[in-house]
Amino acid sequence: MKYAVRYYTKTGNTKKLAEALAKELGVEALPISEAVNEPVDILFLGNSYYAFSIDPEVRQFISLLDKSKVGKIVNFGSAAMLNSTLKKVKAEAEKVGIKTDDKEFHCKGEFKGLHKGRPNEDDLKAITEFAKQFK
Repeated sequence: MKYAVRYYTKTGNTKKLAEALAKELGVEALPISEAVNEPVDILFLGNSYYAFSIDPEVRQFISLLDKSKVGKIVNFGSAAMLNSTLKKVKAEAEKVGIKTDDKEFHCKGEFKGLHKGRPNEDDLKAITEFAKQFK
């Protein structure tokens, strides 16, 4: 299996998750500004809610994905208030013909004093265990 990890973050929380996930998979975690140029079986896409939706940059990234290079997307992320972005990511991926796995990883993220210290060591261990399901 070939993997890629891309993430979008404003606070650094999702980057922490992406790095732990990528380390387990033996790949590099890169921001969404880096295109997926090599064919991969699974693209792990990290993101979060911003203003009650996924960020326009995440939408743009997904819209530019080449379905001949991405087998499927696995969603992950963190948020202080809202939870899963899976439905939003899935809707965008469907527009370009890429499947999104129903399994995802989500945890709380620190924001303006809420959920201080999250993602924490337990969260990083949990995303590592999550990654093992796909190996």
